Amino acid sequence: MEIILGVSLGVVVLVVVLVALFEYRIRQLDVLALYETRGHISVRKGLLYPRHFSLALKRTTYPIKLTIDAVAVGNLGVRVKIVGSVAPSLEHIEALIRVGGWNSEAVARAAEEAQVILQGLVKEYTERSEISALSSTGLLSYLNERSAFFKEQFGVELISLAVQSLDAVDPEITEALSQQEQARLLEQTERVKHQARVSAAKVNYQADEEIAEMEHTLELKKAELKRNLLEKESALAYQSLEDELKRDRMRLAFEKEELELLKSSPELLMLTPQAARLAEASQNLKNARTVISISPQEIAHSSEYLSLFQNLLQKALEGKKENP
Repeated sequence: MEIILGVSLGVVVLVVVLVALFEYRIRQLDVLALYETRGHISVRKGLLYPRHFSLALKRTTYPIKLTIDAVAVGNLGVRVKIVGSVAPSLEHIEALIRVGGWNSEAVARAAEEAQVILQGLVKEYTERSEISALSSTGLLSYLNERSAFFKEQFGVELISLAVQSLDAVDPEITEALSQQEQARLLEQTERVKHQARVSAAKVNYQADEEIAEMEHTLELKKAELKRNLLEKESALAYQSLEDELKRDRMRLAFEKEELELLKSSPELLMLTPQAARLAEASQNLKNARTVISISPQEIAHSSEYLSLFQNLLQKALEGKKENP
């Protein structure tokens, strides 16, 4: 009995293992395992998923390549070539399943539906614009502004989108537009060159102004230094004059003191240099006459001495006449 139970248990375990191996699969990194619960589509987070109760959806991108014939204002034909790629949007999985169905080709079907909408948007853009105003940049910006619509309606997001070409169907119109674009580019180039020349002229003018200002500042500094030097020279000259005046005042004071001394003691007059030279000359020659030369400066400084000396001589002569 125990053997039968053990064998039965082993068979059950083996069946469970085989069922698990048959049912569960390991989820790859680029695969979304979707399942439905309570009417909502969700994504399994685990590494294993049951294949009969889940939808394995690859997250790889799906390429888009469109050649669209549209018309511009005036019923002028244009041909637009667009390339890009789409991928599932995790935030709008339910919209993806609604459009593409519950199968592994859901992304491809949703991409096909998105291409139809892209064609309509391109035609809408071209029909309301003049052919000369059409541009790849404007069309791409127009489509990117409506990229959120693809997520909400089709559950896919535009990974990349580019406009390969946007040309008129008529070759003559294409040539005219090419010439117009060439002329526009030449005009833009000339405008840029003119702006560059104006900028260079402004820079040179500013540089000249700065140089002139620096030279003016330098001249002002030179004038200030020269003025300071003249002030210092004037101060030195004034100081020299002050010193000379002080010396003259001291000399004059000394001479005044000497004169006062001679007035108070006339006998000291004989000790003056002029009197000494006169006495020496009178002793050497009996009838000699002593000539004393006095410079104008000595005369100016010794005028009082001379007058005093003359007075003394006159008094001496008068006294000699009174006593013959």
